[in-house]
Amino acid sequence: MPGSAAWEPTAAQAIIDQLKSKPGALLPILHAIQDRFSYIPEEAVALIASALKLTRAEVHGVISFYHHFRTHQPGRHVVEICRAEACQAQGARALEAHAKAALGVDYHQTTADRTVTLEPVYCLGNCACGPSVRVGDDIHARVDAQAFDELVESLKTERVEVR
Repeated sequence: MPGSAAWEPTAAQAIIDQLKSKPGALLPILHAIQDRFSYIPEEAVALIASALKLTRAEVHGVISFYHHFRTHQPGRHVVEICRAEACQAQGARALEAHAKAALGVDYHQTTADRTVTLEPVYCLGNCACGPSVRVGDDIHARVDAQAFDELVESLKTERVEVR
């Protein structure tokens, strides 16, 4: 997954320094930190608050307000299930129940093997082909229980290059 670099305070500080003078810098900084590390570590909150002259509570408030931001390292793959009305009309609620049962997790949780983090999303712009699921930048259409299971199985399989 993009942005799964190990936490490095100096790298985070470089991101903050690069963006802190932008108007409304908090959101761009949070996005950039999450893009780099795949989540927003607690240690980053203090760095961000100090640079922007905010309290940690103000930074936490923004992080917790937006569902997109994570404060814990996700699994190798983030699987997002669309919960918008169009997908619900096509069976997303049944898919959601199946996914939670099959993975043994709820939304915002990660499987025990750290392979999959399950997240809700509220529209993937694929309304005519619901229910839809996104993994990374790939959107999968008309996903039913069988297609979901096949998708998850493919995520568990790692490619190995033999030379």
